Amino acid sequence: MAEHYFLIKHIHQGSAFLSLGLFVLRGIWMLGWPHLLQARLVKIVPHIIDSVLLASALMLAWVLAQYPFVHGWVTAKVVALLVYIVLGSIALKRGRTLQIRIMAMIGALLTFAYILAVAFSKQVIPL
Repeated sequence: MAEHYFLIKHIHQGSAFLSLGLFVLRGIWMLGWPHLLQARLVKIVPHIIDSVLLASALMLAWVLAQYPFVHGWVTAKVVALLVYIVLGSIALKRGRTLQIRIMAMIGALLTFAYILAVAFSKQVIPL
C-alpha cells in the first residue's frame, strides 16, 4: 500500500479541492439562486466526493501510521472537519436567516483554511 502513497495523496487533495469548490458554488447558489440547490445531482455529487475524500484520508492515515488521538495534528484535522461539516450544514440548509447562513459560510471557509494549514504544516497551531 505504501507504494500507492502518492496516488492516494493526490486523490485526497483533489477531492478536498473539489469538495471546497462545490461548497463555494452551492454557497453562491444559496445566496442568489436557491432553487438550484434542489437539483438531484447537486444533492448527490457532494456526498460522493466527500466519501472519496474520507476514504482517501483513512487510507493515508493507515499508510502513514498517523492516527487521530495519537498524533495531535491529525486529531486537529478531524475535529476541524466536524466543525466544518456543522458550519456547512448551517450555511447551506439549517441557517434560519441569510445573515446566519453567510456567517456560517465564512466560518466554514476559515475552518477549511485551518485544515489546509494543519495538513501542510503538520502542526496543531500552524504558523
